[in-house]
Amino acid sequence: MTGTDGRAMTGVIGGSGVYDIDGLEDVRWEMVESPFGKPSDELMFGRLAGTDLAFLPRHGRGHPLSPTDINFRANIDALKRAGVTDVISVSAVGSFREELAPGTFVLVDQFIDRTFERRQTFFGEGMVAHVSMAHPVCARLGDRLEAAARSLNIPMARGGTYLAMEGPQFSSLAESELYRSWGCSVIGMTNMPEARLAREAEMCYATVAMVTDYDCWHPDHDNVEVGDIIRVLVSNAGKARDLVRAVIPALGDRPATCPHGCDRALETALITAPEVRDPAMLAKLDAVAGRVLDASVHDAP
Repeated sequence: MTGTDGRAMTGVIGGSGVYDIDGLEDVRWEMVESPFGKPSDELMFGRLAGTDLAFLPRHGRGHPLSPTDINFRANIDALKRAGVTDVISVSAVGSFREELAPGTFVLVDQFIDRTFERRQTFFGEGMVAHVSMAHPVCARLGDRLEAAARSLNIPMARGGTYLAMEGPQFSSLAESELYRSWGCSVIGMTNMPEARLAREAEMCYATVAMVTDYDCWHPDHDNVEVGDIIRVLVSNAGKARDLVRAVIPALGDRPATCPHGCDRALETALITAPEVRDPAMLAKLDAVAGRVLDASVHDAP
């Protein structure tokens, strides 16, 4: 679980408001090239409390990208190439539960994916892999984030299901009621396939879902408006900065291997025989899957 230079590195994906952190040193912006296309933006590198950080604006600086237009594969691949080992995903969501009021942070642990226009995997023809998504969020990161949130008195709920919708429109009332009947906790447009790809890249991943509204199911919030969301989002951004600043020192003490197996997710996932693997596909996978691809070639009879 170490970066390219032997040190562990935390990556934060989110809006620009999260990145203006007091105490961040050695800040620089750098474009990391990816064979999967162009990432949303340059990465902002820095150090906080002696820990290496890389920030990625998910929608690009100034928010030029809609959720569907985000190149999730390039984003995760770029973070992996930069040496990121742990990913904290910060995103705005609507709430399906009365107790999860606007301003609450939810550390979700499950996802339901209702997106349909996005590339879902790094793998494909010429190199097939099937990773387990049974437990897509790293509990080690969740524990650290929960402790940091409680130390800051940030309203926080541990656990819950994130419904990922395609967007960019918000839900109809019928959809909102359907997702509530499924037992979902929050709804957003950005954490899938992000979480899937982080799993394929063997990166520890955790979501901080910041509630901005009640979606349209709530009788007092039946018309979700961008202006209302932005007002809560600005308030949440300050708490998100505080949370990131508080949790980073706790992430500096990492075990050699993830106790939950996040950094070994591909060990039983590769299915294509070495002799029929596509060299062009393997070249693209050098960062996200190089560890296991090199081992499988060396172990082949």
